[in-house]
Amino acid sequence: MTDLVRDLDETALLARIFPLLPAGEATLVGPGDDAAVVAAPDGRYVVSTDVLVEDFHFRRRWSTGYDVGVRAAAQNLADVAAMGARPTALVVALAIPGDLEVAWVEGLAQGLADACSPAGAAVVGGDLSGGPVVLVSVAVHGDLGGLPPVLRSGARPGDVVAHAGVRGVSAAGLALLEAGAASPRDGGPLAPFVDGFLRPSPPLAAGPAAAQAGATAMLDVSDGLLRDAGRIARASGVAVDLSAAALAPYAAALAPAAQALGLDDDAALAWVLSGGEDHGLLATFTAGATLPDGFVRIGTVWAADGAPGSVTVDGRAPTGGPGWDHFRG
Repeated sequence: MTDLVRDLDETALLARIFPLLPAGEATLVGPGDDAAVVAAPDGRYVVSTDVLVEDFHFRRRWSTGYDVGVRAAAQNLADVAAMGARPTALVVALAIPGDLEVAWVEGLAQGLADACSPAGAAVVGGDLSGGPVVLVSVAVHGDLGGLPPVLRSGARPGDVVAHAGVRGVSAAGLALLEAGAASPRDGGPLAPFVDGFLRPSPPLAAGPAAAQAGATAMLDVSDGLLRDAGRIARASGVAVDLSAAALAPYAAALAPAAQALGLDDDAALAWVLSGGEDHGLLATFTAGATLPDGFVRIGTVWAADGAPGSVTVDGRAPTGGPGWDHFRG
């Protein structure tokens, strides 16, 4: 017989979850008390939070508990990496309906663990609640290791714009799922796109490496390259020009997904420019800097001609939408 959440009390459910969660080196007091205690040897800590809501950020008909756990961890770990920090600890609040299978919750815990462990981060506590749909809220902490944080506001004219990670893969995977052109865990040539949507894998080590290399600005590309490049440009009071030639390999990698949907190369480029949830890192570096491993030059920072914040491709305003907005889609 399959256990449902409503068949267990909170203590029993936590007893199923806790053994699955990783304990990191910075954890001094882990789950079990009213609060966790985490070391902050730098004297500062980076903190961020994100939320995943069922049928808004994920759908259970596509996503296993493991998938949601990986995604919940990934999007938070990427935010810490984008500050140039190393993630140390996560706190997870979970609201779940009573008819949810306990195995789904255990899968979520395992997904969190498998995403956090390679980064050395721990899940140190959180909260459980009932609710009509699954809601996962994560707060993440990170260690700057003695370096200043890399902000969005440090880009200057003449800087190089560089990107680490994949581009457009998650958007392509979502499009395939929505069209019924691919299914989760089908395998085959379309699997990397679907997996990229269900289980993003941010280049976490690239964040601290960029900080060490003197990155002048950086952020996690969660809402699309155009929108997030615009955020750096506005915060820094500059303009960003992206190179079509540098973006072409990203679009070419998406060709199998576009072809499966009967779309042309323009659709693949639209995923590159506007697709969100890949959680790559976008950074700027001084012109003479050596880019860290994993970063590819994709553009240049220019002085703003008028209001700052503009993003162009080869000097021209790009067509199509700017990227994901949580309230407009």
